[in-house]
Amino acid sequence: MYHVVERLGTRIRGGFVVLAFLAGCASPKAIDRAMGDIRRHEEDKAIVTLRHDLAIHPEVHETRILLIKLYANSGRLDLAQAEVKELQARSREGDPTPFLELGHAYELAHKFEEALAAYDEAAVYAPASPLGPREGGMRSARWGEADAALERLSEAERRGARDAEFLHTMGLVKLKLGDADGAREAYTRGASADTRRIECLLGLATLALKANDAAAALAAYEQVLSREPKFPAAELGRAWSLAKLGRVAEAERSLTRAEELGAPAANVAKQRAALRP
Repeated sequence: MYHVVERLGTRIRGGFVVLAFLAGCASPKAIDRAMGDIRRHEEDKAIVTLRHDLAIHPEVHETRILLIKLYANSGRLDLAQAEVKELQARSREGDPTPFLELGHAYELAHKFEEALAAYDEAAVYAPASPLGPREGGMRSARWGEADAALERLSEAERRGARDAEFLHTMGLVKLKLGDADGAREAYTRGASADTRRIECLLGLATLALKANDAAAALAAYEQVLSREPKFPAAELGRAWSLAKLGRVAEAERSLTRAEELGAPAANVAKQRAALRP
């Protein structure tokens, strides 16, 4: 089992705790102390810290959400479910968060069917919110269930989901289902939705490579490099595209740059050999 910090490490909307976010919320000292306990592999101590703080500040949802995750990750699903009920009792009407957190708890307990049912319940409970179908769709995609994912993601989009991560997943699902045009459209919108992220641009590059469209691949890789200038894989892709377009000198320079950035030597050597007459 992954350590709880790793399991709970990156995405609040996807059900995983962003440490900096929690540290900035109400009752930050308790959350900071609990996160310190978790980093030291002292999860039981973190639970005591959070329970004590909730006895004083029961309205702080972020504290309770972290406690739910700790319980679920340690196999105490009954205690996690009890905290979810308490979270629901203290949430505003129509807030899908308790159902989403129940789904996250089930995921941490490896009960994936129950998790998906909780996300679907969130979708029903909050019919105007994209969060339930978005979460269900994202998880179905991760579990390799493309048809189920597309149905839920399409509903989330109808409700207003437009973020880059969502659109990247939509593109992946459509590509898996053989809809290259739909994937391209999703990736294009995703690339515009957040100019700091690169995954949708990489999706566009992948589509271009599959179509043997060197010009489109070059455009995508150059956009990636404008956002992540030290990304060796994108520099390799740029070199391949330039070579295909007959721009050999530029391809050589791009390969040198990829090599400097730490690209695999075998890949660089293979592309360099292909440039020789």
